[in-house]
Amino acid sequence: MRLGVPVEPDAATARGWARQELLDPVYHQRQSLLERVIGWIREQLEQLPSIGMSGGTWLLVVTVVVLVVVLVALRVAGPVRRAARRRSAPLRRGDDRRTADELRAAADAAAREGAWSAAVADRYRAVVRGLEERALLDERPGRTAHAAARDAGAALPAHAAELARGGDLFDDVVYGERPATAEDDATMRALDTAVAAARPVAVDA
Repeated sequence: MRLGVPVEPDAATARGWARQELLDPVYHQRQSLLERVIGWIREQLEQLPSIGMSGGTWLLVVTVVVLVVVLVALRVAGPVRRAARRRSAPLRRGDDRRTADELRAAADAAAREGAWSAAVADRYRAVVRGLEERALLDERPGRTAHAAARDAGAALPAHAAELARGGDLFDDVVYGERPATAEDDATMRALDTAVAAARPVAVDA
């Protein structure tokens, strides 16, 4: 037989070689994702120049850094998710058909019980419902507090800033998990009184 000539096995021989190859343990060692990540970190550490720390110490340092990054990311993601939820959350449920006076009565009842968050929420809903009843706002399902403040501010520009602050307060209390206070209730009452007495600006047809 001459050396250098490629060997062309028959089908049976090829199958035998394939089975023998697959018996190699390397094909049966499956690592978890965590094991692969740790292995990759070890490989990177082995390539770092020695600065007087062992590989185990370097691994501990990297692990701590990764944990810190994850914790920071989670801390940042929480407020981001809450802000996104506030921007898209509706002012009231679709089946809430209470009038402005009914919402004011509910807010008064909540305030008497010291339930400031409920009082603030229903008071702002009363502000918006009152504007709808005066036809200064169209009744729009799913309207957010931010959208209501923007639209109402266009009709009552003198109170646009107060309406925007009221919308922010509503979102913070209802969707931002911020407990309301008696001062917040007083602020929303003042907004309700001012908006109810305000006259809309003339709009060009």
